[in-house]
Amino acid sequence: MNPDRMLPALLYTAALFAPVPASASPQAVVTGFLAEVRSGAHPERADRYFAPQVQAHQMTSEGESTVVRTPAEYADHVREFLALFGAFHFEVTETLAAGDKVYVRWRQQGRHLGSVFGERPTETPLTEISSAVYRVERGRIVEYWIQTDRKGLEIQIDRAEPLPWEHGL
Repeated sequence: MNPDRMLPALLYTAALFAPVPASASPQAVVTGFLAEVRSGAHPERADRYFAPQVQAHQMTSEGESTVVRTPAEYADHVREFLALFGAFHFEVTETLAAGDKVYVRWRQQGRHLGSVFGERPTETPLTEISSAVYRVERGRIVEYWIQTDRKGLEIQIDRAEPLPWEHGL
């Protein structure tokens, strides 16, 4: 390879794996995280955006809980979404930032390829709507609070047609 072409290629590659600067704004950190990691595009890059341990507050009306996740565990969590929904479309529909916190709402559209609530997959389209507030310190997500419209998912799954071979056709 031509040495004049190697340097730009090496710099580009290094930039892909460079950590997010500690001086990056909370909104820039969260926007990058959603685009690269949560979208399913590059789950392995969670360590660029996550602190070594992140408190993930699951906000549900029947009982809130907190899970502590490492970047590797979060990457596995996104891979679980890919197994459940396939290569889903991920769209951020709203972002608000104030101080060290960033509120985000998104829509995730995929197919029902894995069991969500213990049911058999139907391969039908599924839409998930979620919102989260991320807290960022020194260029890393350290904590977040998330709510997902689980009832909406349940209704979509309940309304799904059984697969053709389940009718004996």
